[in-house]
Amino acid sequence: MQELHQVTHIDNVRLSDDGAAVVIIDQTQLPNRTVYLTLRTAEELFDAIRTLKVRGAPAIGICAGYALYVLAQQISAETFPDFLTELQRQAAYLNASRPTAVNLSWALRRMMDTARRAQSTEEALTLLQAECLAIHREDIEMCRRISENGLSLIHDGDGILTHCNAGPLATSRYGTALGPLFLGRERGMQFHVFCDETRPLLQGARLTSYELSRAGIDTTLICDNMASIVMKNGWIQACFVGCDRVAANGDTANKIGTSGVAILAKHYGIPFYVLGPTSTIDLSCATGDDITIELRDPAEIREKFYREPMAPTDVGCYNPAFDVTDHTLISGIVTEFGICRAPYTESLRAVFRKKKEEHV
Repeated sequence: MQELHQVTHIDNVRLSDDGAAVVIIDQTQLPNRTVYLTLRTAEELFDAIRTLKVRGAPAIGICAGYALYVLAQQISAETFPDFLTELQRQAAYLNASRPTAVNLSWALRRMMDTARRAQSTEEALTLLQAECLAIHREDIEMCRRISENGLSLIHDGDGILTHCNAGPLATSRYGTALGPLFLGRERGMQFHVFCDETRPLLQGARLTSYELSRAGIDTTLICDNMASIVMKNGWIQACFVGCDRVAANGDTANKIGTSGVAILAKHYGIPFYVLGPTSTIDLSCATGDDITIELRDPAEIREKFYREPMAPTDVGCYNPAFDVTDHTLISGIVTEFGICRAPYTESLRAVFRKKKEEHV
């Protein structure tokens, strides 16, 4: 009989006790310092999302829901239409902080739709509070269901390769791509996880290895360019990655370097799975070619995390935050409503039909 293991969960984003602020773990300080930030202004909230103090598609969505409720309480408007106009302006401002992660726009749109159902500012504030709490509560349940579905794809003792971070810090409770590992660990299963460090922001090194080792999961950190050799050595039975957006044909945008892992996995005959909630699936986006790729500060490559620059200060740098993995490289897309397989144009729509049926 497998011995159960208690995993301590991370409280990474929440509404403050008085409801007037968003409280987050500053992920840029991990793993050396655990720092909580209390965010009240639109500028603080924008900066937290833009600079990756809060990151991971679902966590950004949760933060966005709380953020718009917090900002709604600060609006001084003579009429309800004026309130809605200012709330929409704040939502548009927050939405500009990260253009690729669909959960940001999804959560803000959901909050705006909720506000428009109200008849007054007071009613809108009541509905917005309930809605942002519901977004968080639903994400916890979503993570649990994705974890169950993902766990069905791996076995006790498997070696798993990850890229970037899609654990509790990026979501809530279990996480998405890491969720099956935490759930399996709770049930006494053992895995050996190889974490790509994920240059240039080192989410795998700073966050994934932190979460996994904290949970007692056997973890080995590798540089991104070492993924091929660990696959060739036979140490990897599956690759689990998260996603920031899924196009209607199954192309997925995720942290830069993900497509390279998928290409290697295809070469070595290793299944490559993308795990994420249905809220990251954008059926209005036909293919990965239609996904906007965020370009970030070149200084992240040249000097971030270094005592002094590791490249000439005048050298040009290309620093895309994401790349797109072609659907032909993906073995399955794991959602809270089931596992989608090719052809994704059919299975992704089918999972939305299932979602609709469950919510009837």
